[in-house]
Amino acid sequence: MATTADFRNGMCIIFKDEIYSIVQFLHVKPGKGPAFVRTKLKNVKTGRIVENTFSSGTKVEEVRVERRQYQYIYKDDLGFHLMNTETFEQINVSESMIDNSDLLKEGQIVEINFHTETETPLTVEMLPFVELQVVFTIEGEKGNTASSTALKPATLETGAEIMVPMFINQGEVIKVDTRDRSYSERVKQ
Repeated sequence: MATTADFRNGMCIIFKDEIYSIVQFLHVKPGKGPAFVRTKLKNVKTGRIVENTFSSGTKVEEVRVERRQYQYIYKDDLGFHLMNTETFEQINVSESMIDNSDLLKEGQIVEINFHTETETPLTVEMLPFVELQVVFTIEGEKGNTASSTALKPATLETGAEIMVPMFINQGEVIKVDTRDRSYSERVKQ
């Protein structure tokens, strides 16, 4: 058992009979009344974020989670097939477990959080940035290519569509932030 004093970002706990990950927490000591901890919790199965306030010192059940690296192999009707980079064991996970799964390219590394007692995958996290080739985009208009504020749609090699600056052309490789699907930078080749 853990208490609210043990809270840290990323910690997994049992809350309302489900597993939640602590996204954010704040210990508050008001001038009057007892101290409390204000939290934002993310349900690891549904991805829904809820806010909850715990009284200071409240006991919670901590869930032991282990992070393992897997490599994305392919996708079919059963979902995404991933291979453990150390044991070469293969598993498949549903598309709903991966945020922005259309940015996932064969051979890329992902991290999977496993519930250590039941050996079930809880979450699949992509690396923060991926490098992908632009397979289609319209040509930038003359005069608009110097500014990075003007954006245009681009289709990437995985089929994902994101907005890129006007100076990006078809065939170039760009770095994409997987957390918010935004263009980061052009990759030098």
